[in-house]
Amino acid sequence: MESALSYLAFFLVFASIFAIATLGLNLQWGATGLFNVGVAGFFSVGAYASAILTTPPDPERLGGFALPVAVGWLGAVVASGIVAWAVGAAALRLRHDYLAITTFGVAVVIQLVALNAQWITGGPFGRQSIPRPLVAEIGAGLLWNLFYLAVVLAILAALYWAFETLVRSPWGRVLRAIREDEGAAESLGKRAMAFRLQAFVLGCMAMGLAGALYAHFVGFVAPEDFLPILTFQIWVMLIIGGSGNNRGAILGAYAVWAIWSVSGGLLREIVPQAEQARAAALQVVLIGVLLAAILLLRPRGLIGEERVVSRHAGQG
Repeated sequence: MESALSYLAFFLVFASIFAIATLGLNLQWGATGLFNVGVAGFFSVGAYASAILTTPPDPERLGGFALPVAVGWLGAVVASGIVAWAVGAAALRLRHDYLAITTFGVAVVIQLVALNAQWITGGPFGRQSIPRPLVAEIGAGLLWNLFYLAVVLAILAALYWAFETLVRSPWGRVLRAIREDEGAAESLGKRAMAFRLQAFVLGCMAMGLAGALYAHFVGFVAPEDFLPILTFQIWVMLIIGGSGNNRGAILGAYAVWAIWSVSGGLLREIVPQAEQARAAALQVVLIGVLLAAILLLRPRGLIGEERVVSRHAGQG
């Protein structure tokens, strides 16, 4: 019974972390129409930034400041925001496919830096000894998993409330106006570039925070944790859950991660050990088929975008 509860908590922690990243992508794509295909890159920036700030001193690595975990999370948000601002200021004048290609390229560059800059990231060996908050006091078993789950759920709830407030405000209505017709929004005096940059930075900060939460749950990060498949997973979570709806983004994260986890477990049971590496690609095929089915049967996702009505209607 305890092992089942521990696995459930483990599963929910991962799903909730991905839900935080999906909320960030929803602000970018669902609310603003920004085609960001560099999710894994900003996720990794947050993970490495928090690791650098909180790990013990290491003469061979940058950082090792042994700061509190909460400081590491804050540093992850700031670092991701700075990188997003630098990328967005240069790239957000591009549209659609061009923006997607640029953000994907940025993610590849970040991954290559993580792989080769050993004095910063540890290179292919990664950063180890990332502290897990209060693990010494609670222990590394079920109780700590439940504690960390409660922390992540609290952060997810706070971020959901914050993003819901933003998208239902006059600021959020400007984002949707830009998404639907940027020229019309600019003709009304709205600086589309400034609003697009704000949404891009806020979304990437959420992705960086998710990366930091991931790092301190696992206790170790390496470049192979942030491959393009992570970006694919987050996008599928958003599309299946319902782009433009924060509740849909969260639901999609839990649903897709459940399918991914269950299918992985079944493959390990069914496929011979020698073939499991190649059979892992079947997970991607399964998620792709699911995505195609959802797009055919429910093009707006499980919970489609709703009409946002606010007491501020007509303002902004």
